[in-house]
Amino acid sequence: MKRSILGAFALIFALALSSSVQATSPIDINSATASEIAAALSGVGPAKAQAIVDYRTEKGGFVSIEELTQVQGIGPATLERNRDVLLLETTPQQ
Repeated sequence: MKRSILGAFALIFALALSSSVQATSPIDINSATASEIAAALSGVGPAKAQAIVDYRTEKGGFVSIEELTQVQGIGPATLERNRDVLLLETTPQQ
């Protein structure tokens, strides 16, 4: 009985560790490369990351985090899932 309880606690602990919050460092979407964006953001692969960089280049940079939803393929759910790692430290070029 004690072994099964200890086993259950060990399993719960292991699951808690494996499902921990994204451990990615914050990323400045006005200066990061496409590969850095793809590595840092959940649900954003190389193509979407390149679309973010292309949008940023075309528009001169992001003025708000919410503006990311203007990039094709980046919706509100993707934005919310990644909000804790998104930064705007570099000011857009006007």
